Amino acid sequence: MRLVKVVLAMIILLVISIQFIPVIRNQDSRLRNTAINKIYPVPLRVQAILKNSCYDCHSDYTRYPWYANLQPVSGWMASHINKGKKELNFSDFGSYSVRRQQSKLKAVINSIQDETMPIASYTLIHREAKLAENDKKLVINWIEKTKDSLSLIKEK
Repeated sequence: MRLVKVVLAMIILLVISIQFIPVIRNQDSRLRNTAINKIYPVPLRVQAILKNSCYDCHSDYTRYPWYANLQPVSGWMASHINKGKKELNFSDFGSYSVRRQQSKLKAVINSIQDETMPIASYTLIHREAKLAENDKKLVINWIEKTKDSLSLIKEK
């Protein structure tokens, strides 16, 4: 019984102590010149969908819920966001080559169509981020038009 109390006390001490480990937040207040909506005309409805369903992991503008202040959740979220931004960062989209932009836009379409994005663990907590069929069509149609304009740029 004494061993159980010691182990429990150590676990509580560990949980309390890891709360002091700082995590850098992914929040930038300025809109960069490389942001996708600075490079391409993004309709307001499409912009709202991207912000609601994609930006938390794929931009420099993460909205943090209250539980993001708790470790180990904040560390897990930071790692997840860093991986998402490494794959695609809408805040840096204009810094990508035209070929990479086309590739990323095609990947977004594929992810929407096969419903791998937004990921299930995200939509489980953020139900409003799940894309409705109409939202999927709007984003895909906008991407197709944007990809067409990129093809013209590439041909020049």
